[in-house]
Amino acid sequence: MIELKNVCYIYGENTVMEVGALKNVNLKIGDGQFIGLIGHTGSGKSTLIQHLNGLIRATSGEIYFNGQNIYAEGYKMRDLRSKVGLVFQYPEHQLFEVDVFSDVCFGPKNQGLPEDEVKQRAREAMELVGLDESYDSKSPFELSGGQKRRVAIAGVLAMKPEVLILDEPTAGLDPKGRDEILDQISKLKQERNITVILVSHSMEDVAKYVDRIIVMNHGEVLFDDTPGKVFHHYRELEKVGLAAPQVTYITHALMEKGFPIKAEAITVEEAKQEILKALQETNEKIPNN
Repeated sequence: MIELKNVCYIYGENTVMEVGALKNVNLKIGDGQFIGLIGHTGSGKSTLIQHLNGLIRATSGEIYFNGQNIYAEGYKMRDLRSKVGLVFQYPEHQLFEVDVFSDVCFGPKNQGLPEDEVKQRAREAMELVGLDESYDSKSPFELSGGQKRRVAIAGVLAMKPEVLILDEPTAGLDPKGRDEILDQISKLKQERNITVILVSHSMEDVAKYVDRIIVMNHGEVLFDDTPGKVFHHYRELEKVGLAAPQVTYITHALMEKGFPIKAEAITVEEAKQEILKALQETNEKIPNN
């Protein structure tokens, strides 16, 4: 459980460049949730996720992890960062070893674990993200963008975090690579029951995978609800530089024409089922001649 209480963060405090990046943010992130974090550029979402594992310290407010204040005297940030893993948008920022296996071993090795356990964790983490032993001796910098992301994710997973934060993990990938990465993350979430926080600009991806969406706007939480309820506010989202999945616009257009479907349908499959159900009900009401 992560809890934020009145968290504020100011860039360039007490200077002419002072900017309020987070403004009285209050959030509770429960165990095992799959959360989508969205917002326009400059909304505060990247600043927010860096607070969750202590990379940035709040200007004011409190953050609790499993009931402990991470700003309390004596609290070990190193322990927090092994439990709340952050995978950056650009994997090159956290890949630096000579080969893939060494890179994935780095995290658990720095946790002070025995060598056998370090290697076992690294092997398990690589398997979880779909990397077999043939990648062990390859340089991480010679891999494709999708493979680099897998290595970066594996390096975090090897530390067995309770929370996995992914900042735009599919940026720049083709549709096949994007689906593979997100399917692996979804499967991982189910198998380990870890909390996943996905930062993404793709509304379709968010709608498909997450069970809760947090919308940031100018450093504040604009919406925090289920995907269906958040995307119901698609006109408000448009006003802050966002959008809803394409399916949302189709279902709302049908509703405006009097078609009896639910607005909560936000994926292609959900819309398909709603439309088929509505057609069936309509046909049942039409008397036979």
